[in-house]
Amino acid sequence: MSDALVIGLDIGGTSTRALVATLAGDRVGTGTAGGGNPTSHGAEAAAAELGKALSEALAATDPTRVRAGVIGIAGVARLLADPASRAAFERTWADAGLRCPYEMIGDALVAYASGTASPDGSVLISGTGAIAVTIRGFALDRVSDGHGWLLGDAGSGFWLGREAVRATLAAMDAGRPLGRLSRAVVTTLLHAETSATSVGRGDLGALSARDQVDVLVQRVTRRPAVELAKLAPLVIAAQADGDPTANALVAEAARLLTDSVARIRDPGDPSPIVLAGGLLVGQTPLAAAVERELSARWPDAPRPHASDGAAAAAWLAARPQLTPTEAAALHTRLFP
Repeated sequence: MSDALVIGLDIGGTSTRALVATLAGDRVGTGTAGGGNPTSHGAEAAAAELGKALSEALAATDPTRVRAGVIGIAGVARLLADPASRAAFERTWADAGLRCPYEMIGDALVAYASGTASPDGSVLISGTGAIAVTIRGFALDRVSDGHGWLLGDAGSGFWLGREAVRATLAAMDAGRPLGRLSRAVVTTLLHAETSATSVGRGDLGALSARDQVDVLVQRVTRRPAVELAKLAPLVIAAQADGDPTANALVAEAARLLTDSVARIRDPGDPSPIVLAGGLLVGQTPLAAAVERELSARWPDAPRPHASDGAAAAAWLAARPQLTPTEAAALHTRLFP
């Protein structure tokens, strides 16, 4: 098995990344391509991007040396339930010269494995949407939220954007002066009617007070609802400037995200809680607020951040072929 290789792929809506590695942790090939999620791009287009990433990653390698593969993808259940998507992926896998089996898993498990080698723990994700998952033996155990923009995703980028608009509408209805966050929301959504220097309650071009509200509502409702997530950076920026509405929204988002974890995780559980998603990885005020909330409820739980999804998928492909000690060592090599 010394010449054996594994391959991992992390497939998202905007990018596809592949990694070929040895069982000792040496990276022997990488590949990148465009978004490869069949739900958002269609089966054939997604498979084409998968093929590009595989071709690049395997360019200097005999694909028959690859013994196992894992593909991490959001909405894996939908893909597995769609014969056209499954068939397109299987053709692409074979066309790349791969003869080994592969497993498709959800992006939550990939995110978890990119943060820790512990078989049991939790992962909390907040990006456009939000979800919390407990992991047992590197398999999904219990899931909290992830219900989508209409019914859930509490504390997500979508939630922050929607609540920022709602707070702005409330201030406009009440005739209150608009704060830093609300001015940014109005400027962003009503840019065709107003400029950055004309965003006060009574100074929005020629529009009446109620017309301003109506246009703001129309600007939101005529777009896909999920686009509200694009307003989340306004909340983050306003919070950094001390805007009280943004402060309250960030604090509430942190509480909601922590509550999602609490629904599926026992009090005092010392296992890891991996943080993932654009709002929780990096120096954001929401990440800091979530860290405080989690540390208060689970003070002994490590809180690593998710990182390289393709490397995590490759590690999950290799893990069944290794002893627990070897698997831990491989994780350390792949995630120094």
